[in-house]
Amino acid sequence: MPNASSSMAVTAQRPQAPRGRRVLTACCSAHILHDGYTDLLYVLLPAWQAQFGLSFAEIGLLKTAYSGSMAALQMPASLLAERFGERLVLALGTAIAAGAYLLAGASGTFLALVSCLVLGGLGSSVQHPLSSSLTARAFEGRRQRAALGTYNFSGDLGKMLFPAATAWLVAVSQWRTATIAIGLVGLLVAVALLRLVPSPVAREPIAGEADRVSTASARLPAETARRGFLALSAIGILDSATRMGFLTLLPFLLTGKGVSLPAVGAALALVFAGGAAGKFICGLVAARVGVLRTVILTEMATVSAILAALVLPVWAIFALLPALGLALNGTSSALYGSIAELAQPERRARAFGVFYTLTIGAGAISPAISGALSDALGIPWALAALASSLLLVLPLTLPLRPALRQLAMIVEG
Repeated sequence: MPNASSSMAVTAQRPQAPRGRRVLTACCSAHILHDGYTDLLYVLLPAWQAQFGLSFAEIGLLKTAYSGSMAALQMPASLLAERFGERLVLALGTAIAAGAYLLAGASGTFLALVSCLVLGGLGSSVQHPLSSSLTARAFEGRRQRAALGTYNFSGDLGKMLFPAATAWLVAVSQWRTATIAIGLVGLLVAVALLRLVPSPVAREPIAGEADRVSTASARLPAETARRGFLALSAIGILDSATRMGFLTLLPFLLTGKGVSLPAVGAALALVFAGGAAGKFICGLVAARVGVLRTVILTEMATVSAILAALVLPVWAIFALLPALGLALNGTSSALYGSIAELAQPERRARAFGVFYTLTIGAGAISPAISGALSDALGIPWALAALASSLLLVLPLTLPLRPALRQLAMIVEG
């Protein structure tokens, strides 16, 4: 018969399970929306180029305006959440991002459009650090990496759905109608978040082996954890910069080969579908062969696929895009879980804030640089330069190795 303590533990855990599922549902919903908001911009860029007569550098500036403002408030969003609560800050930021798209639909000038994108980025800045922290806190122990993997995967659903839907709306109506429609969807999600996210979000009870996993970072030497975090962030910076730069230029690579705008939306959907599969597959690969080997494998595959896309015919590029997306997004499934493992539980929100500030900031700057390179050298050479930059990941894996090795020893021991 179970003893009294075990019965009490089971009883204590039962009320928490629905709360954990509610938190994960809310965080995944926010991730779907905000990642969709970020990546549907790639579909709108050609429409805005035609509307406002933009250069590639100005096109890159539009993406930088959104991603740059989103990166700037990652840490402030974490601090605001500590003061006012994650639920309120997450819902308010979502409403601001939705309102920015509503205003973008009425923009009559390039500067007005830039202002709307800055506002949208500020609203979206709350999502990554708060949702990641909420998910990590609601699912401690060995379930944590799986929960974060589910959250991470959900963003790719938004990357598939929103660009495809936006391309269809632009094709059947116009870009202004599309932005207003997606703004209304965001307002609905903001209201839903207020109902879904409990306040406050409690940490589920953990014990035994799960507790050892959760507290492993606290027993990791501070200098080892710091070096590991810096190396992880540097890899994330390169990965994000390449991904954002490539996705900004891909529509123009395809339109330059005679591909229509709806087909560009389909191409992006293929990339994001591959990326969603990559989050799942690379998570399994990382569990089997290790984080470092997975990172090296995905980054080198990304280099090869981007270079191949420059010389292949259109039909072959479309066939390659799912595999390219798998490699392009697969790295992040290995990186995000390791952030939670390297940071002490009480400092996770800030650790995620720093990581996302650096990686999203790099992704924000990359489109502007890629656009300027495209104006000067042409799109193929700009994409080749982006792909080549990923080779720097190889030496960056060296300082990460000791931290991951010691973490594994602590958990197993």
